[in-house]
This record gives sequence, structure tokens and C-alpha cells, in this order.
Amino acid sequence: MTESQASEPAINAGRGALVVLFLVTMIDMIGFGIVIPFLTYLVEDLAASEGIAEVGLWVGLLMTSYSAAQFLFSPLWGSISDRIGRRPVLMIGLVGNTVFFAMFGLANTLIIALSARFLAGVFNGNIAVARAYIGDVSTPTQLTTRMGLIGAAFGLGFTIGPFIGGELSNPAARWEIFVDTIFDDYPYFLPCMVAGLLSMISLIYAYFYLPESLPKSSRSTSDTDSWSTRIGRSFKQSFSMLNNGTISVIIWATMLFIFGFTIMHAVFILYTGMPIEDGGLSYNEAQNGRIFAVIGIAGIVTQGFLIGPLSRRFGSARLMPISCLTAGLGLVLIPYTDADWGYGQLLLVAVIIAVGSGIFQPSSSTVLTRIAKREGINLGIVMGAQESISSFSRIIGPLTGGVVWTFTIGRDWPFDYHTAFHLCGIMMVLAAALSLKVSRSFDDFGEES
Repeated sequence: MTESQASEPAINAGRGALVVLFLVTMIDMIGFGIVIPFLTYLVEDLAASEGIAEVGLWVGLLMTSYSAAQFLFSPLWGSISDRIGRRPVLMIGLVGNTVFFAMFGLANTLIIALSARFLAGVFNGNIAVARAYIGDVSTPTQLTTRMGLIGAAFGLGFTIGPFIGGELSNPAARWEIFVDTIFDDYPYFLPCMVAGLLSMISLIYAYFYLPESLPKSSRSTSDTDSWSTRIGRSFKQSFSMLNNGTISVIIWATMLFIFGFTIMHAVFILYTGMPIEDGGLSYNEAQNGRIFAVIGIAGIVTQGFLIGPLSRRFGSARLMPISCLTAGLGLVLIPYTDADWGYGQLLLVAVIIAVGSGIFQPSSSTVLTRIAKREGINLGIVMGAQESISSFSRIIGPLTGGVVWTFTIGRDWPFDYHTAFHLCGIMMVLAAALSLKVSRSFDDFGEES
């Protein structure tokens, strides 16, 4: 395959295909965020019925199981998509979403809930495959904007997920129509059912409007192996990306970025809910929810409308270090909010964080795609590696944030409640340093300078 051939898409993706990819990515993030508002209450209910006292432990297990499963299985789905095509893998993921969302909502033991959450993560490896699909069907001029579309879906899903989870939890206690129904016995089934319904609608839409993007001539032709062998090979291929020149630099930068960003997930509400006299803001759940909604909306605007013009003006590679420093600035500023002006200041900080994150994600994916095409590396493997490492960061980030907060809260400067946010900033500076290395050796045409 010549360089010019590699730069041309195998098919011209219609609007229907792009809508499906948008929905697939959005549903992935809905699945991640939908449990946040009610997870603790679900665990308390099930733990009480089983005589289990370790509520915090089980909350942690359920929170990490989803990302852990994505970490383990994203490389596998990426590799499989290189072999059998993107379309069947995306549709398998949507079927899995529908089944395991419902299973989680109907869980009557902690083991069933944990199994459902893990299996939902197993089948929610579609973001990597969706990005590979975009790479297959996009010209160089289309690539950044379309990656931005996927990023906007990512942000929208993270905004919708917690909203659905919070608003539709325990409906029998809020609306008489749900009294003496299945929702009385399973108070968290309704939000899970709605998420599953969205997945089913996307599956139907994909069946009719999602063509295959990877022609048979471009697919991997390795012999059929056992599942365990394929898992092992996928891991080997994915982790080999961590030692693969510029690709490894981008993946490491992505890992540091997401690690720093998800530390914030664990400590943000701990800070805003802390009493004013202790340095916090005394916010309630509704106020915190509005802040996260602003982050989500600002991210959608950035990735859906701003990333295209910005990338054409500055180049995707040059935007990466700028976006890291922008997000890092916002994260470090969070605990310095003045309680008297807290809401306005925090909304501004949220926008800064969202803009930085909204620029980094599609820019890094764009540069990664172009380098993979230039070097003749299968996009499924590359995107699977990126998503796998990202999932790993989403596992360790909140855990790190919680540990740092526990050991620093109530202490004096320099190791006090500010420390976790300072750590976020350090991770972003390190990610910026790696990204700067990429920007110095790569331009928007995918050629070395």
C-alpha cells in the first residue's frame, strides 16, 4: 500500500454512520457515569440484606470494575476489529450494553452487581473501535473534526449519564405511577433500563446505517487462535506501543493527562462539600451536579465546534501541550476558590478545565491516527492500546486522589487539602512536556519536520 492510498478512506462515511459512532461513544460514557449518583445507596441496600459491613470497599470495587474491564479488553476488541471488521464489533458491544445495563439494575446481590458492572465494561470497549472506524473513513482534512465529534459524544455521555442516574433513581418514592411495580423492588432499575433502551436504539440504527469501514483486503489475516492466545497477543501488541517511538510518547502523555484528570474526580466533591470554616464551599449535591454539567457542556462546545478551526490554525500536535497546561491550570485553581464568590469562580475554572480536556483528547487521537497510518500500523491495535492505557489511568486516578486526600486533609501547608489538586497539575505539566516532544517532530501532514 502506498502512502497516498493509506491516506484515503476505504469508504465515504455517510451521516448515518457518523450518527451511529456518536451514539456508540455517548453510550459508553453514559455507562461509566450513570451509577455515580446512586451507587453508594445501591451498595448500602444490598450489603444490608446480605449482612455485609464493608460498604466502602464494595463501592470502590464497583467503581473500578468497569474501568478495569475496559483496560483488560479494549486491546482485544481493537485487535478483533482489525481481523473481522469494525461493524460487527461495534454491534456486539451494543448488545452487551443492553443486556448488562439491565442486569445491573436488577441485581439483588453484590456479586451479581459486580459481575454486571464488570461485564458492561468488557463490552464497552467500543470507543477504541469507533476511533479506528473514524480513521478508516476520514481524509486528513476530515480527521480532526470527526475525532472532535467523538470527543463531543464522550463529553455528552458523561453529562447525561449522571443526570439520568440521579433523576430516575428510586422512582417509586417520587412518582405514584411507579408504586407497587418492579421499580419498587429494584429502585435503580429505571435509569439502567433507559440506558439499555438507548443502546438498543443505537443497535437498530447501526444495523441499517453503519457500513463496514475496513475492506477485507486490509484486514489482519493471522490464523484463528484461542481466546487466551488472542488476549496474550493483544496485550503484547498494545504494550509494545509503549515502546514505539512517537506513538509511545503520545500514549504516555495520554496516560498522564487522564491520570491527573481522574484524580480530580475523587477529590472535587470532597473539597466542595467540606465546611467553609475548613476551607471548603459547603456545596450540596445539586450544586456539584451543575458544576459537572458545565464541564460537560463546555467540553461538548469545545470538541464539537472549536477543535476544527483551532487545529487548522495551530495544528493538532501543537495544541497538545497547550491543552495540557490549560487543563492543569484549571485543576490547580479549584481549591483556591473564594467561598464568597465560589460559584462564579468555580464555573470559570470548570470551563478552563473543559476547554483543556476538550482540545487534548481529539488532538492526541488525530496525531496518533496519522502516525499509525504513516508507519503502517493497524489502527485497531493503536487505538486499543490508547484506550486500554486510558482505562488503566481511570482506575488508579480516583484511588490515588482518595489516598492523597485521606493523608493530607486536616494538615498544614504544604501538604493539606490543596495537595491532591497540585498533584493533578504536576501530571498535566509532565503530559505537556511529552506532548511538546511530539509537536517538535510532527506537523499536521503527518511528516517529520
